[in-house]
Amino acid sequence: MSKPKQDIFDQKIVRLRRGRGQRIAGSTFLLDRCADDLCERLLDINRSFEHTLIIGDKYFAKRVIRRLSGKIKSYAQLDDTTHNAQIIAAATALPFKNNSFDLVINGLTLHSVNDIPKAMLEAKRVLKPDGLFVGALFGGATLTELRHAFYKAEETIYGAISPRIAPMIDMSLAAKLLQKAGLTMPVVDKDNFTVNYKKLETLFADLRRMGDTNALTARRRVPSTKSLFTELEYVYKKEFSDNEKYRVRFEILWLTGWASHSSQQKPLKPGSAKTRLSEVLGVKEYKL
Repeated sequence: MSKPKQDIFDQKIVRLRRGRGQRIAGSTFLLDRCADDLCERLLDINRSFEHTLIIGDKYFAKRVIRRLSGKIKSYAQLDDTTHNAQIIAAATALPFKNNSFDLVINGLTLHSVNDIPKAMLEAKRVLKPDGLFVGALFGGATLTELRHAFYKAEETIYGAISPRIAPMIDMSLAAKLLQKAGLTMPVVDKDNFTVNYKKLETLFADLRRMGDTNALTARRRVPSTKSLFTELEYVYKKEFSDNEKYRVRFEILWLTGWASHSSQQKPLKPGSAKTRLSEVLGVKEYKL
């Protein structure tokens, strides 16, 4: 008999850390960048949304609502934390009836969910027909330098490495998640950017504020020693620093899809085109 699959994330720790992070006053530039990007995307859509669900940090939600006050009529903010949310629940078990919302937003929480397909299906379930889902999550290039530096530092100090930075999905998998959830007109794009930190402590503070420090089930359970962080800083500065600043790469994947509706444009069936491509291009057609 096969053993049950172990969860990637310790969800109790995820909830505690997200709640602890939101007790700190204010937002972070990562949440603000994500919120502003989301608003630009929604402003390009020629419609307003009567009922909106925002899954994510309360400061993220407030920034979105403030910028889209004329476009979003009413909203509910949900987060899987110990407190600090209008509604406390998991993205994989939304406490709403089917077809409740015109818009569902997930702002940088999906990358710490054990069952992302289930969370996507829940978002689809609560969408009204022709409702819109927009989700943002960290992609595979995020914190590449930090992951590498930790591995080298741990190998030097402890003689072995331990899981510290969560595995993250790429664009092809993100597209499959949208399709598997049954969302139509799926689109995936990414925002790649590099931040130069003067101190690694500032990076760690940003990650703590977002509740995105190590919550892996297989994480090392004893406190890290001071010597590890000294070695980490040495490796990082040697390999990933410019002008005494530490380069940190982030990748935010954007997932967009619609709940199906009869009014939506349908793709043509194969072979139904009335004009040959060779005629449009003005070239001679050859059989292979």
